[in-house]
Amino acid sequence: MRCGSGGTPAGSLVDGRVFDVEAVGGALRMLVARSEVTTNRAMIAVSDAVATFRVMALPKSARDADVEAAVARELPLDPERMSIRWLDIPYDGDLRRVYAVAWDRELVRNITSAVRAAGLEPGPVDLKSACLARTVPEPSCILVDLSSDPAELFLFDGSMPQVWSTHHVDIAAGGDPGPALVAPLKSMLRYYKRRRDTNFDPASPVLFSSEQPLSATSIGRLQHAVGHPVTHLPMPPRVPAEIRHATFLTCLGLIMRRSE
Repeated sequence: MRCGSGGTPAGSLVDGRVFDVEAVGGALRMLVARSEVTTNRAMIAVSDAVATFRVMALPKSARDADVEAAVARELPLDPERMSIRWLDIPYDGDLRRVYAVAWDRELVRNITSAVRAAGLEPGPVDLKSACLARTVPEPSCILVDLSSDPAELFLFDGSMPQVWSTHHVDIAAGGDPGPALVAPLKSMLRYYKRRRDTNFDPASPVLFSSEQPLSATSIGRLQHAVGHPVTHLPMPPRVPAEIRHATFLTCLGLIMRRSE
């Protein structure tokens, strides 16, 4: 397995949005060459900033037309600018569970154009939240990704992404990010627990994905503040030890897509 990471020219890629296709494509081309990656087909993970999603529960008897109508109500977006797709989630209960996603066509087109500018052929496109859902070991949890700037918070329930948010964590190198994340974590938990169709268990953990581990003191304070266990995200199974899984977690989730 080969991997590598690199930056992009200032202003060309901001908060998951590509503003300069050629600049991002050039940076990607150099990264692929430097990492000695030989494939020319790219699987793509896009930021949740360019899309939105919903996990919906409908009566088991709901027809596809009923699903279409429900999705349109939940995602009342401009059809000239946005594309919408939905799919059924396997479920044994008496409901029909649906995952619906809408994305900005132009923003995603810029991303795939940058991939082509790097000399690669774009393949499947997936949301970062969907990729990370494959990597977490708990069906219900919050994942805090400190490898990105701003930090991203993902709430998963039933092994599906449910809520996403971003927060700037302004700390000095080696500082403690815990205090800055108490309010965002409590806000996310309050928002999700108000939903009538969920029962987020108090034992559901908060998992941190970061190159720098949190101190035991920080973990203890966070646990006390949010009322949920707090720990580091374990390395996904079958990942070589030399791979920095916190840095490449989204990529690993993309690879896991192949086995679905």
